[in-house]
Amino acid sequence: MPNKSHQKPNHSTLPLEGERGGGLSLTGGVGGGSAGLLARLDKWLWAARIFKTRSMAAAACKRGQVSIGGAQMKPSRMVKAGDVIDVRKPPITYSFRILQAIEHRVGAKLIPQILENVTTPEQYELLEMNRISGFVGRARGTGRPTKKERRALDDFADTAADIPIFIGDFDFDLGDDDDDEE
Repeated sequence: MPNKSHQKPNHSTLPLEGERGGGLSLTGGVGGGSAGLLARLDKWLWAARIFKTRSMAAAACKRGQVSIGGAQMKPSRMVKAGDVIDVRKPPITYSFRILQAIEHRVGAKLIPQILENVTTPEQYELLEMNRISGFVGRARGTGRPTKKERRALDDFADTAADIPIFIGDFDFDLGDDDDDEE
């Protein structure tokens, strides 16, 4: 007879956090549990649809683009309801207040129950100004310029060639010769 102490427990009877069929309740967390649930930061960012994949969320945490209270966070940091997360996606920084700590992705219609967007209006003005300017920031050395950028560089070089450049051999005669003749 096998020793039952080494066997895995039967999880089919245990209610798991975020298990299918548990659903999302409006009062508690996932599956109707208590409101004090914790979730990994990278899983919450993915589940709340801030990042498309969990690996993108973890990479953003590792690059220092995700912070809580001004301190950069690791992907494994546990978050709870009430935390305010700052996510830097250039050119602006988004701020979200966690309403429910979840680790399983939910439908887009349920996102208002998961998070509250507390991004300041100044950040959205910055985004709009960036959009209006039309400048597409491209890091130096990331490849060849686009056709539009190349034409702009050529036009700039052509206009710079038309400007005369005076190099040391220009004679600044201010009428000193007239004084010698008298």
